Amino acid sequence: MKTPKTHPKWLKPKKFDSNIVVIGAGAAGLVASYIAAAVKAKVTLIEKHNMGGDCLNTGCVPSKALIQSTRLLAKTRRANEFGIKHISAEFSFAEIMERVQQVVKTVAPHDSVERYTQLGVEVIEGCAKIVSPWKVEIVTATGTRRITTLSIVIAAGARPFVPPIPGLEAIDYLTSDTIWNLREQPKRLVVLGGGPIGCELAQCFARLGVQVTQIEMAPRLLMREDTEVSDRVAARFVQEGIDVRLEHIAKQFIIENGEKVLVAEHLGEQVHIAFDHVLMAIGRVANTSGYGLEELGVELSPRKTIQVNAFLATNYDHIFACGDVAGPYQFTHTAAHQAWYVAVNALFGCVKKFPVDYSIIPWATFIEPEVARVGLNEQDAREQGIAYEVSVYDIADLDRAITDGEADGFVKVLTRPGKDKILGVTIVGDHAGDLIAEFVLAMKYNIGLNKILGTIHIYPTLSEANKYAAGIWKKNHQPEKILSWLARFHAWRRS
Repeated sequence: MKTPKTHPKWLKPKKFDSNIVVIGAGAAGLVASYIAAAVKAKVTLIEKHNMGGDCLNTGCVPSKALIQSTRLLAKTRRANEFGIKHISAEFSFAEIMERVQQVVKTVAPHDSVERYTQLGVEVIEGCAKIVSPWKVEIVTATGTRRITTLSIVIAAGARPFVPPIPGLEAIDYLTSDTIWNLREQPKRLVVLGGGPIGCELAQCFARLGVQVTQIEMAPRLLMREDTEVSDRVAARFVQEGIDVRLEHIAKQFIIENGEKVLVAEHLGEQVHIAFDHVLMAIGRVANTSGYGLEELGVELSPRKTIQVNAFLATNYDHIFACGDVAGPYQFTHTAAHQAWYVAVNALFGCVKKFPVDYSIIPWATFIEPEVARVGLNEQDAREQGIAYEVSVYDIADLDRAITDGEADGFVKVLTRPGKDKILGVTIVGDHAGDLIAEFVLAMKYNIGLNKILGTIHIYPTLSEANKYAAGIWKKNHQPEKILSWLARFHAWRRS
């Protein structure tokens, strides 16, 4: 990236108020601020909405709280599978949604102004604007302030993408930001999108008794996963009463006979789907406007995120970006991962810079069955032309999964041909997001399947599935000549 020419009015100050100014107090901004303060830098953190960003207020925390409540409801409906004739569960939709907000309030102190102030961060609640490469203006409730800084970290996050579908302006649509305001249970909900957010919320609302229709323009749900993962998820969704409509393209919203209707195209034909509420869950777009990037000429990527280099710097070498605003991943844990590199490069880049490492990135979709992945799956390997072998362990054979009534899923490991080096792992099943951690560690530190197989796993636990997957690999690579010789050796001893 080219460094822009400095405008005559953008004179670099001789002294600075801060070492780093961080714009945005979501996961990326909080971690960058924490690290900077921990090494005794002067750091100013600016947030215009809520501390904790999307993850705390509208994303990870509320969605997982809702998932936990609806999983309990789903479990009661399976009482007969556990030898219990009947369990009756009464619930109030409004109370469940209030419980979600209570969980957010309980977690909020971890990300609060008070906590970060105690850590040594100067926290300012207000709207930031970068007015020069070394100066940030903040408009607060009490006035305007300008801060000079050696480095700027942009951690402005992202927002739900709302497509320009004709008629949408007349529909009171929901997004993953606004759905948490519901207190009256919808009767019919259309979920537009078959990615992780759409899948998680579709299953939750179906379990609350809402008639859910999920619309996906692609031929399957969770397109980033392998086909058998998508098929297993779709089958569970249909079993739970979700009307899954694949290869449906949303064309228009209309009012028909007094009802809200989505007009979709499916295989060349027009389909009308009536609903009461619609949730837009088809992706997120980076927040890149309204705080000075245009005026400075900060470059954007083709994906409309802030363009950064290997060190997470923009086309200004002292202005950095991390988290959803920079991409390429939109996970809280990758935002925190990037934030370490940003803080270190901003503070110590004059001595040494560290390129961000994306080699081992795990993620999970918290539906049932839960889906977790790290590294390559089969479709990635094929697209990239990478040779691989597959070892699959069926969780239906796992003792703990059987006792728990959750014997549905698999552990699939991709390895180098003839080697135990792990290229990637996909886990489908109960607590997949927890089980994947062993493989993340193994890949990070180049631990092969032989060492996982040789590690004691407590019986009976779900984690044994990882060891048994390694055992599948071992069985597929038995030294046949040696085993044949051993058979003759033992026969000789018996004679």
